[in-house]
Amino acid sequence: MHPAGSPSPTGRRLKPPTEQQSPSRESILDLAATQTPLPSPIEAYFEVANRCNSLCATCPITFSPHEAAKQLSLDEFKHLVAQFPNLRRAVMQGIGEPLLNRDLAPMIRHLRSRGVYVVFNTNATLLTRRRQVELIESGLNELRVSIDGSTPETYLKVRGIPGFDRVVANVAEMVRTKKQLNAEDPRLSFWVTGMRENLEELPDVVDLAARIGVDEVYLQRMVFGFDANALARQEQTIFKEYRDEAQAIIAEADRRAGARGVVFRGSDTLSPLEAITDRAPGAEPWRACSRPLRLAYVTAQGTALPCCIAPFTDAPYASITLGNYLRDGVATVWNGGAYTKFREALYSSEPPACCRNCGLAWSL
Repeated sequence: MHPAGSPSPTGRRLKPPTEQQSPSRESILDLAATQTPLPSPIEAYFEVANRCNSLCATCPITFSPHEAAKQLSLDEFKHLVAQFPNLRRAVMQGIGEPLLNRDLAPMIRHLRSRGVYVVFNTNATLLTRRRQVELIESGLNELRVSIDGSTPETYLKVRGIPGFDRVVANVAEMVRTKKQLNAEDPRLSFWVTGMRENLEELPDVVDLAARIGVDEVYLQRMVFGFDANALARQEQTIFKEYRDEAQAIIAEADRRAGARGVVFRGSDTLSPLEAITDRAPGAEPWRACSRPLRLAYVTAQGTALPCCIAPFTDAPYASITLGNYLRDGVATVWNGGAYTKFREALYSSEPPACCRNCGLAWSL
């Protein structure tokens, strides 16, 4: 792992992550140990659009959308944000492509006016020059581009559309637009969902990032189990039988990152190699989760879910529905009976179905 502060492909030195980006690993574990929710969420996922223009083979929306198509309106969004007095960090996505929502930039601007750190993942197919300028001027802190491969062929197989060349061109233009506007933010990064189908291309993704001026590359876990026809299946994981091969590929990606000044990380603050080699097997690992104690996930329909991972599992959707923030209000849902019951189950030996394999049925 090459820490923040190392030279970037653009020649500048990356700023270390701020406290607002996300709680520290230690504070997360400490909060989980208390099993007590914060008075109000400090983080929130806002699903600003629940449909997508990609057909990713690792995403449940491709196979079985849980809710009717909808986009959050700006008025709905402001109404929700007003009910999060302690909000520090907002992720502007759920299951869907955020850039489909034309009000995305005003939403981000509203959050930034309240001092909230704002980030989202995108497939970048809609990242036109106009949207680039809008996002930069909105004050967006971080833009994460899901790429999942270094070739058009792998991109098509994993992400379901022939969009690789367009994505690379759009992101390269975003790098140029930031320079033209003398903008430090948003931070740009590539994200790869690690599986056997694409892991061999990870070192080349690092090369691609360096070539077009993207400072960071992240390897994230694959959550599997939601559909028999999806790529997100156990045989695609790189955590067990494929571990030796995965270690060698990740080591090469790390070597190239160091040589090219690219920051290379796993998605949980560990290095990618540590994420698959240093995870100690533990009994009941779900007990270390603090998401339902600090984080709200709001779907485009207003539904309250326990976290961003839950809808990617094969748990019945009704079992992960904890209320409706738009209909009932944030405080009512956060302190309500469904959430309380969910938290009690999480910190027991019989966790909710969506949590049972968390940390176990993951690729990394």
